[in-house]
Amino acid sequence: MREQIIESVEEGLRALAYLKEPDSLIFIEQLSDQMARCFEQGGKLLIAGNGGSLCDAMHFAEELTGVFRSKRRALPAIALSCPGHLTCTANDLGFVEVFSRAVEAYGVKGDMFVALTTSGNSLNLLKAMQTAKEKGLTTVAFLGKTGGQLKGQAALEWIVPGFTYSDRIQEAHMAAMHILIEMVEKRLFS
Repeated sequence: MREQIIESVEEGLRALAYLKEPDSLIFIEQLSDQMARCFEQGGKLLIAGNGGSLCDAMHFAEELTGVFRSKRRALPAIALSCPGHLTCTANDLGFVEVFSRAVEAYGVKGDMFVALTTSGNSLNLLKAMQTAKEKGLTTVAFLGKTGGQLKGQAALEWIVPGFTYSDRIQEAHMAAMHILIEMVEKRLFS
């Protein structure tokens, strides 16, 4: 059993090491710059995902609206996670519409839409990405594996390749989100 644990630890470290790759660094630099500009200009982040990625979206949003490393003004971010909205929309229009309707309701030009998906094949995120682009939001995708159908759909995208399962991809995504928040705070509050 210990060998299996060490193997899992090594795989987790490999996922985190991907953050040092040139494409990862470029993504983090560009996205942190665009997030800071979005906040400076009065915009907000709308963040969506399914399952564990929705939990990551909520974590990302709360780190921005709450306190991350030190007290500073709240930064506007909304995880598209309201159970009432999700179940109403899924019941009346179908699950593929749950995030696009929220983007339609809350998104305005100057905002950013962030999709979190390890497969890149979530139809509800594809639909939300389309709605965000139609409304003039800056679009961002955190992806895994090969990028799936969302590959090439966002203005900024990051693909964490080489992992069969979502857990390692999500671990890399979360580490990137924490670094992004750190960089945004340095730019806006240092």
